[in-house]
Amino acid sequence: MFWQSLYFSFSVTGPICLLLCLGYFLKRIKFLNDAFVDKASKLVFQVTLPTLLFLSILNSDQSVEINTTYIAFGLIANIAFFLFITFACKLLIKDKHNHGVIIQGGFRSNTAIIGLAYVANVYGDPGVALAAVYVAFITILYNILAVICLTPAQSKLGLAGLKELLISIAKNPLIIGIMLGVVFLTLNIKMPTILMNTGQYFANMTLPLALLCTGATLNLTALRSDGINTWFSSIFKLLLAPILITGSAYLWGFSQLEVGLLFFMTAAPTAAASYVMARAMGSNANLAANIIATTTAGSIITCSLGISILHSLDFFP
Repeated sequence: MFWQSLYFSFSVTGPICLLLCLGYFLKRIKFLNDAFVDKASKLVFQVTLPTLLFLSILNSDQSVEINTTYIAFGLIANIAFFLFITFACKLLIKDKHNHGVIIQGGFRSNTAIIGLAYVANVYGDPGVALAAVYVAFITILYNILAVICLTPAQSKLGLAGLKELLISIAKNPLIIGIMLGVVFLTLNIKMPTILMNTGQYFANMTLPLALLCTGATLNLTALRSDGINTWFSSIFKLLLAPILITGSAYLWGFSQLEVGLLFFMTAAPTAAASYVMARAMGSNANLAANIIATTTAGSIITCSLGISILHSLDFFP
C-alpha cells in the first residue's frame, strides 16, 4: 500500500516537477530569455488561463454543484490562517520591516497554476470546474489580505488605494473568465463549435506554458539568503497551511473531492503574484522572490507526501 501510494503521488507531482525543471534548464542554457518568459506569462494570465477556467465550467454540463458552505469554509479557513500567521510573525520575527512579505508568502498559494495543475491531473474537468469557482473567490480574498498585510510598508492606503484595489479585482482576467463561464452555464448559452475548438487549443497550452515560465523564473541561489524569514514563511506555507486547513475540512465532513481540492490549493507553493504585489507596494521584493523559490522547490516533496497520505486513505479516484 505504501509503495502504491508513493507511486500515485509521483504520478501526480512528476509531470509538474519535470516541466518546472525543464523551464529552469531552458532558461539556464539561454534557450528561453526574460522577454519570452514575460510575454508568455502575460499570455497565460490574460488569455489562455481565463479560457481554461471558462471552458472548464462550461464543459461541466451542470454536473458540478457549487456548495456555498464549502466556499464559505475555504474563505473563513484562509482568513483564520492569515490571522494565525500574522500573530506568529509579530510574536517571533523581530524584523518588523519584512512582516508583510513573510505573512503574504505564508498564506498566498499559487492556486491558478500549480493548484489547478494538480487538480487537473487527479480529477479532470469536473475537478477543475469546482476549483475554478474556488479560485475566483480565493483570488479576491488573497488580493485584499495582501493589501492589508503589506500596507504598513508604505505611508497609507487611503480611499484611492482601496478604489484601485477594487478596480484591479474587477478587471482580473481570471475572475472575468470564471464569471462568464458561470453566466453561460446558468443561462445555458451554447458556444459555436468553431469557437469551442479554438478555445480548447488555448486552454490546452495553459498549464505546460505556465509551468515552463514558472520554472524559468526560479532562482535557486535565493534559497541561501534571507535565512530565517524565508524558512519561517515557507514552513507555514508548505506544512501548516495544508495540514490545518485540509484537516479541518476533513473533520467538518466535506466530500473526498472537496477535501482533496482544498489540499491541492493550500499545498501549492507561494504565488508568483506575491512578488509583483510586494514590489508594487514598496516591500522587500527580493525576500518575496526567495520565498517563491523555496516553496516551489519544497512543494514537490511536501505535496508528494501529502498525496501519498491521502491516497492511502482512499481520497483519490
